[in-house]
Amino acid sequence: MLVIAHRGASAEAPENTVVAFKRALDTHADAIEIDIMQVEDEIYVFHDRYLRRLAAQPGRFIDLSKAQVAALRIFSQHPVPTLAETIALIRGRCLLNIELKSEVDLGLLAEHIKIAQREHAFTNEAILVSSFNHHWLHSLKQLLPELRIGALTAGCPIGLAGFAEELQAWSVHIDIGFVTEAFVIDAHKRGLKVFVYTVDEPEDIQFMQDIGVDGIFTNHPQHTRNVISGHTTRSPYVI
Repeated sequence: MLVIAHRGASAEAPENTVVAFKRALDTHADAIEIDIMQVEDEIYVFHDRYLRRLAAQPGRFIDLSKAQVAALRIFSQHPVPTLAETIALIRGRCLLNIELKSEVDLGLLAEHIKIAQREHAFTNEAILVSSFNHHWLHSLKQLLPELRIGALTAGCPIGLAGFAEELQAWSVHIDIGFVTEAFVIDAHKRGLKVFVYTVDEPEDIQFMQDIGVDGIFTNHPQHTRNVISGHTTRSPYVI
């Protein structure tokens, strides 16, 4: 079962920052998940639609200028990385899951992916693009037919994983509150990987193993690895 660092090692460092990515690499996470948005002609790694939680100011991220993003600090300390910087940092050392959080220039994103493969040691198997907006994924797949895409769902559809198969996805990503063994079995019959978000507690990690999930998004990659290895049954949130 893959350990996917959710926005980097986000329990140990501010999410979607260079320090969170470096920490995730230190823990030997199998993958790092990041979120992207675009401002002007630059793609940035940032999760929230609004700036309040991460940058303590009003307004939407996508309404900023590039100069304003450059001055922005996450929790008053960490700059917002670009997608290009993040790709260069990770350098193919683990799988990179890029989640589309808002509309981006898909041609520009495709160029970033090509550069990642050409210049930064990423294989085709080491990049996965996911989104709740399946139209964006479908369009991106037309530009990069060999690209692996992951279809996100916040619920358990009546057709189980059929929507992801129709999309020609490589994986389906489902909320922990709605994943079932029947869903996992159905996805596997369709040739899909099943990744579940967001899984931190030992009881949930064990349940994911029991029903055959292929990977979990976790804020605590090192602790999650320890749980999977049988070294602890303790919650990461218990002091």
